[in-house]
Amino acid sequence: MKSIDIMYQTMLAELGQRSLDAAWTADFPPEGRFTPANIKGRKYWYFDIPDGHGGTKRRYVGPADDPDISQRVADHKRDKDDLRARRRLVNTLTREGGMIAPDAMSGDIVEALADGGLFRLRGVLIGTVAFQCYSGLLGVRLPMAAILTGDADIAQDYAISREVEDSLPPIIELLQGVDASFRPVPHRSGSAASSAFQNADGYRVEFLTSNRGSDDYLDQPAKMPALGGASADPLRFLDFLIREPVRTMLLHRSGVPVVVPDPSRYAVHKLIVASRRHTGGQGPAKREKDIRQAALLFEALQQTRRSADLALVYNEAWERGSAWQEGIRTGAGMLPAQDAERFGTVLIEGAKKNREVIELPFGG
Repeated sequence: MKSIDIMYQTMLAELGQRSLDAAWTADFPPEGRFTPANIKGRKYWYFDIPDGHGGTKRRYVGPADDPDISQRVADHKRDKDDLRARRRLVNTLTREGGMIAPDAMSGDIVEALADGGLFRLRGVLIGTVAFQCYSGLLGVRLPMAAILTGDADIAQDYAISREVEDSLPPIIELLQGVDASFRPVPHRSGSAASSAFQNADGYRVEFLTSNRGSDDYLDQPAKMPALGGASADPLRFLDFLIREPVRTMLLHRSGVPVVVPDPSRYAVHKLIVASRRHTGGQGPAKREKDIRQAALLFEALQQTRRSADLALVYNEAWERGSAWQEGIRTGAGMLPAQDAERFGTVLIEGAKKNREVIELPFGG
């Protein structure tokens, strides 16, 4: 696996900073103002903007103790958008630097959702579109065969969606702004609520959320007040995936600041997901893709000296109990021999660095 030159990794960091500046300028224009609010003993920032009718509209920003947010609050009037320069950076990173750009549809959809406030409201981009971001995040070149997709998956924690007291614009309007043929997909439960949307070409956008502790919720879409009228399907193991996500860039047009799962969590989660794929329909193909992505990340994490990160999240998952251990064992058993050997080696290396005991999911 070839590393990406440090010059291009530095350019990506610069692009991320400029894009974050631009996103904040768009979300929080100079005519508005930041307002602190105390909720349940904790301070949060909100943003008040004139609504054009003599009143104001309030947006959720985030916790006051987040240093990035605090700095933005102080500097937001000085933020400048440098669209052309950022677009040149994206072109250089993808054409010369070996980083990955999404397909146009995926990029346009994520950009529309980001502009609508998805990541400000603590949504997390998951699935293959998130995987596309790991090339730049980790500084390695990933093969295109593991990256092709025809859908976009978005996650948001259920409690966060209920507590932020803000919402995206109507999801269907955001999606139809990209492609007018997008329509809600009827939910398998027969519920009137929809957690997925699909266009005439079959491109699917799906919203997922963490399960609330009982399998009784798994077949019913959860109401998500912050998702602009979209519901979300509760999914087991998702809370592990979206815990402590990271900020990075989707290399689309002038760059889209996104939030994705930590790559170590993504890799371990893919083993569990692969173990639960159905044997019919697209299940086998998706399972193969899950395993391929996990194996590539194990290699990348080893190459970039992140074995300790992988061992930490692996132990976290392993210690959650027998269902988790069974999923990891089954998924790891699907790895090709060379990839399985590497996975074990990385876990042992990481555990030594962490001074922890680790139980491998297979013999050896």
